[in-house]
Amino acid sequence: MELLVFGHAGERVLVFPTRAGRFYDFEDWGLVDAARGRIGAGEVQLYCLDSVDAESFYCPWRSPPDRVRRHEAYEAYILDEVLPLTRLLNPHPVVTAHGCSMGAYHAVNLTARHPGVVGRVVALSGRYDLTAPIGPFRDLLDGHYDLGVYYHTPAHFLPALEDEERLGSLRRAGVTLAVGEADPFLGSNRHLSDTLRVKGVTHDLHVWPGRAHKAAAWRPMVARYL
Repeated sequence: MELLVFGHAGERVLVFPTRAGRFYDFEDWGLVDAARGRIGAGEVQLYCLDSVDAESFYCPWRSPPDRVRRHEAYEAYILDEVLPLTRLLNPHPVVTAHGCSMGAYHAVNLTARHPGVVGRVVALSGRYDLTAPIGPFRDLLDGHYDLGVYYHTPAHFLPALEDEERLGSLRRAGVTLAVGEADPFLGSNRHLSDTLRVKGVTHDLHVWPGRAHKAAAWRPMVARYL
């Protein structure tokens, strides 16, 4: 799989693309430029990743369990191939997970499932329950539900998480959420924020004016929060 690397030092930032997006979208939409100051200062190093969403959650001809299995293969690629590459290129101890829209889901899901691996998450305009249809956004599992779906749905497994070791790692992570007040996933962000608060996870939820589910809004968000 292809990826792009921007920067020479600093936090290793895994940048997940939007729905079925590509590894070059972050650059093409001006989001790399939005972080250019921190990149040039050696504060962050971006690893802009490709996606397999079109083979997993957005693959209507694949059965829902197979969609989850394909996503799990993608997660294994991140953990077993991308992260070792980042360590080879950069010894900085902090890994940040970042994304917009579906990329925010990937960032939060990876952080919630592997809080000892990810030290910071910056999630913009995310949807954290892929089983709940919201407006034009359909249930991506077509009504199917099993443990695989449960453990890849942060809105479901986080409220029941009681493992103190994992919770401790999550509480040490920095969590930043941002969403527009007119965005379809505002409720999803508020639900996640409420869950984190109950679990004692310090975090920030920033609600921007109007509809912010677009690159024009993500650029100032990236400049401010990443």
